[in-house]
Amino acid sequence: MTHLSFDDRVALVTGAGSGIGRAMAVAFAGAGARVVVCDIDAESAGRTAAGIGDAAVAVTADVSDEASVTALVETAIGAYGRLDVLCNNAGVLDSMALPADIPVAMWERVLRVNLTGTFLVTHAVLPHMLSRGRGAIVNTASEAGVRGGAAGAAYTASKHGVVGLTRSVAWAYAREGIRCNAILPGPTMTGIATNATFDPAGIARLGPVLALGERMAEPERMADAALFLASDAASFVNGAIVPVDGGWSAA
Repeated sequence: MTHLSFDDRVALVTGAGSGIGRAMAVAFAGAGARVVVCDIDAESAGRTAAGIGDAAVAVTADVSDEASVTALVETAIGAYGRLDVLCNNAGVLDSMALPADIPVAMWERVLRVNLTGTFLVTHAVLPHMLSRGRGAIVNTASEAGVRGGAAGAAYTASKHGVVGLTRSVAWAYAREGIRCNAILPGPTMTGIATNATFDPAGIARLGPVLALGERMAEPERMADAALFLASDAASFVNGAIVPVDGGWSAA
């Protein structure tokens, strides 16, 4: 039986200062990996890395900015010499606004972080994985990546894009030993909505659908799925879009 061991491997986790990202960073370190803890908030990244200890380094980066991403990956390679696993987890919510009501600036910001950010980090990491002939990428999509009524227009579009990018990368590089999969978290106890302001019309329309997923998961359940998908136990799993939602998507 193949075990979920990441001894002698290096994992980069974005959005690792809190919530699902922090749980992923802790899980990979617990399985033996050295972890690059990335977050736009330096203090949060530092807390996660300090909690892990010597097996982690904290890096502050904005995944929506190409220069910041380039510096992130250079720092990771400088610290550990390689990257075996990438978890594209950084993301932001929208206001749950419906298509006619979402401000263009919000649309552009959400797409820039959630979709372009996932692309930029993947784009920067791929050459290092390709040079070694192996690598595992796990993207955090969402139930909103496969359905139209689980979030606002911008978030929904961005996560649909993450699903498409996941499949594209999986197909493009399977022969080069690169795997790319995505998880679709259902309602999870994270801080992503703490400072959000929601559109009343959007919430009124989406509320009945959102209520189907009212059972909340601990962030560690998302980390468990990511750990499996990045491991050798999932060596023949590529391009999979995996719901981690307690059955919400089965409704």
